[in-house]
Amino acid sequence: MGAAWPTGYEGLMRDFLKPHRIILLAIALALVAFCVLKLRWDWLAEPKYQIALLQGIWRSIWIMVVTMVIGMLLAIPIGLAQAAGPWYLATPARVFCTVIRGTPLLMQLWLLYYGLGSLFPTIPGIRDSVLWPILRQAWPYAVVALSLSVAGYEGEVMRGAFKGVPHGQLEAAKSMGMPRLTILRRIWLPQAIHRVLPTIGGETVLQLKSTPLVSTITIMDTYAVAGRIRQDTFIVYEPLILLAVIYMVITGIIVLAFRWFERRLPTRTA
Repeated sequence: MGAAWPTGYEGLMRDFLKPHRIILLAIALALVAFCVLKLRWDWLAEPKYQIALLQGIWRSIWIMVVTMVIGMLLAIPIGLAQAAGPWYLATPARVFCTVIRGTPLLMQLWLLYYGLGSLFPTIPGIRDSVLWPILRQAWPYAVVALSLSVAGYEGEVMRGAFKGVPHGQLEAAKSMGMPRLTILRRIWLPQAIHRVLPTIGGETVLQLKSTPLVSTITIMDTYAVAGRIRQDTFIVYEPLILLAVIYMVITGIIVLAFRWFERRLPTRTA
């Protein structure tokens, strides 16, 4: 007699082998087989497209990572100013979040690149300064626009997270003579970050999906490379399918990474 499956594994297999899931899996496999066997993928063998895709993926990833880091570094003081700051700090922070969340990201990107970027050459001394080699490129404007977008959305989230930390813990720390910066560093900020960690994971995925907008200001990210392949080869569906697969794989990695990180954090206590 063979060894019995563990109860957890048996339950998992029983849930997975439900009729509707088997049907969905069969449909997915059929779609994959159709795409592999019936569509054209010979263009992928060309080195120029392979290199361009790798470079585009790298640009999308580093723009996402850099803008998320900068955006969160801005979101923390913005959220703190709204949650506990004086009115002369809370009001500008609230206005900033309202403007960022109330206007399209594409418009913000174009205002920075086509608006502010077109003004720099008219300012005396800019063209001769050490900043001009940077200001003449598109990527600084993309980084600024996407970082401000993260700051606006996550600043509002951090406001709620800071207010959600039990006030009694902060009062207890004050009664023990703990300085304000120490309270923020050891109690208030860690608990607020813990509360918004799932939201940060979702915002990272949304940020990845926002990176195709940078192709509108001449940055060759993954989306722009797929569009260039379509123009060169007149193949419509295959580059778009590959683009979708690439974004799904990166999204899956982001989700798994944040779940792993959440499991390693200690359980929050109220």
